[in-house]
Amino acid sequence: MNLTLLLLVALGAIAVWGAWTFNRMVKLKNQVEEAWSGIDVQLLRRYDLVPNLVATVKGYREHETSALERVTELRSQREMNPRRRAEGESGLSRSIGRLFALAEAYPDLKASETFAQLHDSLVQVEDDLQYARRYYNGSARDNNNLVQAFPPMIIARLCGFREAEFFEIELASQRANPRVDLGPEETSE
Repeated sequence: MNLTLLLLVALGAIAVWGAWTFNRMVKLKNQVEEAWSGIDVQLLRRYDLVPNLVATVKGYREHETSALERVTELRSQREMNPRRRAEGESGLSRSIGRLFALAEAYPDLKASETFAQLHDSLVQVEDDLQYARRYYNGSARDNNNLVQAFPPMIIARLCGFREAEFFEIELASQRANPRVDLGPEETSE
């Protein structure tokens, strides 16, 4: 009788722990998805600004339209996993950095009110994207800690919970001014 009662209490405790752990995993999975949605919102804001930035710069340098093509390509790839998406976004950041560097070579462009407003808006979006990325990566870390820990990993594997990938992106606002090749230099000897 005592052994049966003890066994029932132990099984009840395991069931309560299992339900609690399952609910924590659901909460963390939903938090990761919410955080990813926040990143997606910021990336869409960024995509909306880049074509205007490219159009403003276009009059100064025609071949810089590759950034606009990159935005169009990235918009069609919104469902990629975080690692692949980060690679594409870092490429876009390099293109944006080139556009900012181009402004340094053209004082009229740099002084343009439209360019200045676009630059400020893009810097704000990049800051917001950095915060969204930190929140996402924190959520992914918390999820991964629970999914990888023993004994919760047993429930994770049984119920199909997976690790979340981290999202690392090189932001244009974090880049130093890259060197821009504006054509062959003339050397006077």
